Amino acid sequence: MVPSIASPALVPARRASDHPAPLEPVRTDLALEALLAEDKVTLAFQPQISVATGEVVGVEALARDPGGMTPDTMFARAAAAALGERLSRAVQRKALQTMGKWRGPLGRLRLSLNLLPEDLARPGYERWLLDEIALAGLRAEQVTAEITESSLIADPVAAAARLACLRAAGVRIAVDDFGTGYASLAWLTTLPLDMIKIDRGLITDLVGGRRAQIVVRALIALARELELQVLVEGVEDPDQLALLKAWNCDYYQGFLGAKAMAEDELAAFLA
Repeated sequence: MVPSIASPALVPARRASDHPAPLEPVRTDLALEALLAEDKVTLAFQPQISVATGEVVGVEALARDPGGMTPDTMFARAAAAALGERLSRAVQRKALQTMGKWRGPLGRLRLSLNLLPEDLARPGYERWLLDEIALAGLRAEQVTAEITESSLIADPVAAAARLACLRAAGVRIAVDDFGTGYASLAWLTTLPLDMIKIDRGLITDLVGGRRAQIVVRALIALARELELQVLVEGVEDPDQLALLKAWNCDYYQGFLGAKAMAEDELAAFLA
């Protein structure tokens, strides 16, 4: 059974005088509408690197605006204009179609896609994603679906069922930003997972920070016991990488290995 997010100790009782805040009206965003209609959202790819060998084994697809809008701003504006799901699906489709054309070193990579809460809240999303994977000429085993804790809050039972369907078809499931939410540990026992991605915030003080070392080492050991792989985000220092290697971490992302880059830059980097 998927755990409930709400906890009596964490959610204050509502008083009779409390009234829900009025919903904000959906704001029209003509610029973002045009960006989507004209298919101008571009992609960057963040390499995922083996800690043990230094080999690039996969990439995370990230949305980019050629006009310079930051990804956070773009998705915030999309959410305000009720365009979040449309933007998410456009990015996922473009990433899959792009990878479907890759050959050589690029063709051996895995592709990680970020799923929004709106994706998992939509009935039939799992079928849509599997159809898009097939249309791109890819196998489900080449794709990893990355979720955050916020993706599960609205309807955790339905979200878990959709993830189970994807995983049964071969898609790998990873929990992104692991360690930032209070229910993270509970998801390890209830969701169909293959990997956890440890948030960059947990490794900021990894070198010289005894408590940070204890926490990260314990999370890696816990994942090992559960037969899950581990990827650590935000690695920027050789000493951080040395510790992760000593603790048998599987993969990492971060400026130490490679920045997020365009498709042509990625091809040159691998060559």
